[in-house]
Amino acid sequence: MYGNFGEFLSKELLAIQEAGLFKRERIIVSEQSAEINMASGQKALNFCANNYLGLSSHPVIVRAAKNILKTHGYGMSSVRFICGTQDIHKTLEEKISKFLGTDDTLLYAACFDANGGVFECLFNEQDAIISDELNHASIIDGVRLCKAVRYRYKHSDMNDLEEQLKQSQSQRHRVVVTDGVFSMDGDIAKLSDICNLTEKYNALVMVDDSHATGFIGKTGRGTQEHCSVMGRVDIITSTLGKALGGAMGGFTSGRKEIIDMLRQRSRPYLFSNSLSPVITGAAIAVFDMLSGTTKLRDKLMNNTAYFRKKIKKAGFDIRPGESPIVPIMIYDAKLSQDFAEKLLLEGIYVIGFFYPVVPKDQARIRVQLSAAHKKQHLDKAIEEFEKVGMELGVVKK
Repeated sequence: MYGNFGEFLSKELLAIQEAGLFKRERIIVSEQSAEINMASGQKALNFCANNYLGLSSHPVIVRAAKNILKTHGYGMSSVRFICGTQDIHKTLEEKISKFLGTDDTLLYAACFDANGGVFECLFNEQDAIISDELNHASIIDGVRLCKAVRYRYKHSDMNDLEEQLKQSQSQRHRVVVTDGVFSMDGDIAKLSDICNLTEKYNALVMVDDSHATGFIGKTGRGTQEHCSVMGRVDIITSTLGKALGGAMGGFTSGRKEIIDMLRQRSRPYLFSNSLSPVITGAAIAVFDMLSGTTKLRDKLMNNTAYFRKKIKKAGFDIRPGESPIVPIMIYDAKLSQDFAEKLLLEGIYVIGFFYPVVPKDQARIRVQLSAAHKKQHLDKAIEEFEKVGMELGVVKK
């Protein structure tokens, strides 16, 4: 039986390769940082990690992980409601809630699980979910698990959002859900406008702030702080796996009754192992650090402004914005891969993004800045981008 299925998969994989859409993994043999070592022996500057604050191998965070390993062990071998809740899980949830200004928080293995576990237990066929068309795949998958009526509005189009709110008024409860910072374009949701509309039409607001928590906003409280809507967002999901240490882990934070219901019925929370003590203890140290200083956040935003200005001056077509996600548009899928490969030969580690991760004919190099990057790293990257860009005809002198 597998012979036929295996042959089918081989043909599908070959078609993916021939279309220039095949993804290959590069092997890193060092810690995650601005400078990394490859299995090939090559050294490179990493410009595509979610390591926004440079905390993935920060000595304070590594030390916290080692210390908690000694006192609380490696794993829990249980879910939270059986015997998988330690004091540090409650401590981390309290620190996240205080940082975000919410009532309560619960932890998940990843934000993908948080988004997968939020809709089904809160909404049913009497309700409606109104989603931005460019929301993350985890939101899309979470919505699919729910029986609520689905509406979709054009990306960041407030007129279309208002139209969907009008059309859905017959539903019992409604929630508007959006990414805070959109991972492929780097633009920030219009949360102030969204909150105004949801208050006008009596709906809830949910934000996935995975690419924002810790560094977007004056003190890193995310897009709700950036857009001056602290306290007006009902549900916030986010991750510990990007700016906040970069290991694993996600969370949902928000109104007390919402979090209480998720503890009772959210399937990824009820049926997945508790977050490892090592990650939990390290994340506590992260929130202690970010609650005391904005130094890393400020450096990241300075790096972002510098890189955006210089790369645009070099002639590249970039998506406008102010987040540390800088999409450099190549448009052609194969060309984006060739561009990335040539940059790696010059010591710059980036990846070409193409369909189905982004729409067809919207291929790009997604550059991500970090507080770990020094000015010489940025200048080196800009120099090599310009060199390869001219070689491949992406930019002209």
